[in-house]
Amino acid sequence: VQLQASGGGLVQAGGSLRLSCAVSGLTFFNYAVGWFRQAPGKERELVTAISKSGTSTYFADSVKGRFTISRDNAKNTVYLQMNSLKPEDTAVYWCAAAAVVAYWSAPNLASEYDYWGQGTQVTVSS
Repeated sequence: VQLQASGGGLVQAGGSLRLSCAVSGLTFFNYAVGWFRQAPGKERELVTAISKSGTSTYFADSVKGRFTISRDNAKNTVYLQMNSLKPEDTAVYWCAAAAVVAYWSAPNLASEYDYWGQGTQVTVSS
């Protein structure tokens, strides 16, 4: 199983980035996918998650209205569109996949995720 995150980089405050998470080696439509991040000196946190059907999503309060998550089950890929970026969004971002039964389930605990990708760095300059 592989989760390949890409799209990180350096951007100015107010700018945008789109992260992609390409998944292989599992039956993608059976998995919810989440994006986590960890900033230096802080705990890892769930940023957003999307159900296997794509019909349910979760967003941390800190990113509501700025970030969107979507999935393309034909391409086994999840996208995280990040707009109006702030310096406090600077972190390493990981995508992770969780095997779920309910089509609406978008887990919000790291312990519920079965597979993790490598991180991608997002740096927002002020």
